[in-house]
Amino acid sequence: MNGSRGSGWWTFFLIIAVGGMGYLAYRLYGRNRSLDGDLGRTRTEAQNCNETLQGARTRSSDLEKQFTDCTMGRGGDKVKQEELEKLSQDMQNNLNATKAELDELREEHADAAKRLALFKTLGERLRKMIDAGKLTVGVRRGQMIVKLPAEVLFASGSAQLSPDGQAPLRELASVLKQFPDRRFMIAGHTDNVPIGPSNYKSNWELSTARAVTVTEFLASSGMNPAKLVAAGYSEYDPVRANNTDAGRSENRRIEIVLLPNFTELTGLAKAAAAVSQKADQAKPAASAAPH
Repeated sequence: MNGSRGSGWWTFFLIIAVGGMGYLAYRLYGRNRSLDGDLGRTRTEAQNCNETLQGARTRSSDLEKQFTDCTMGRGGDKVKQEELEKLSQDMQNNLNATKAELDELREEHADAAKRLALFKTLGERLRKMIDAGKLTVGVRRGQMIVKLPAEVLFASGSAQLSPDGQAPLRELASVLKQFPDRRFMIAGHTDNVPIGPSNYKSNWELSTARAVTVTEFLASSGMNPAKLVAAGYSEYDPVRANNTDAGRSENRRIEIVLLPNFTELTGLAKAAAAVSQKADQAKPAASAAPH
């Protein structure tokens, strides 16, 4: 009886223990499921937070890029504006330079037209003497030149004006003095044959003496002495080769050169200054000298 009663209690306690363990297992299972759910939610929230953060970073990067592009765009516009202003200034400078060059060309053209008209007028007034073979008229180095053969004016080796040479010079003076504002250079030339027996020791002295003789005769014939210049070139400005009689005869001559006036010299000075400026610009920059 006592054994049956003890066995019943044992069974009762066993049932209670098993039930308690089942309940405990159920509670643990439920708690684990809750923990798993919390962990899943936490992972989801973490992923959402990570995505949000990544999105924020992306938006921040986009904003930074937009700001950089905007800044660079503004800088680019500023650079373009400066380039346009510089280009405009360069174009204006070129336009001004072109206008100045055009004005100079117009002045030079006007001067050339005046010289051409003068040459034509002088040639027309000397037409009678040209047709008679007493002289020739031409242009050399941009200057109008009246040329008379030395043989007509002087004997060989002499600077004394011959009687036959006086008439054409007097006629020439009557034409040239009609241009009182012009200056004339009387130039003596010889061939390259050494001077023979003469009062002059060289062709240079002979050419200069002949130029002075003609200059003085023109002045005595009514031309303004202040407008006359005498020069001797000797054999050093030939118009023909000196290896033939005809060539040497051409080189023995007296030339009356129409000199440029003040305005023409001004134009020449401007041209010379322009050439000098271009030459200076073409020179390489000089290196600094050592101290």
